[in-house]
Amino acid sequence: MNTTTEVLEVKVDTARHLEERLNDAVRNLQDVAVRTRKHGILVTRLNPGHYTVSLSDKVPFGITREQSR
Repeated sequence: MNTTTEVLEVKVDTARHLEERLNDAVRNLQDVAVRTRKHGILVTRLNPGHYTVSLSDKVPFGITREQSR
């Protein structure tokens, strides 16, 4: 089971905004992760233009992983 302590949802209508908004979400969670030093960041593509960015204890601290569902 993947335990997540914080999740940000990213929805975009254009590819132009995708990288910028995903990077912003990852940076926000990096600030949180540094405080606990227990979670990495998991970026999950749910659908085209719809992603979640979350802290995950299944990803080592300091690492960002991507997955698709």
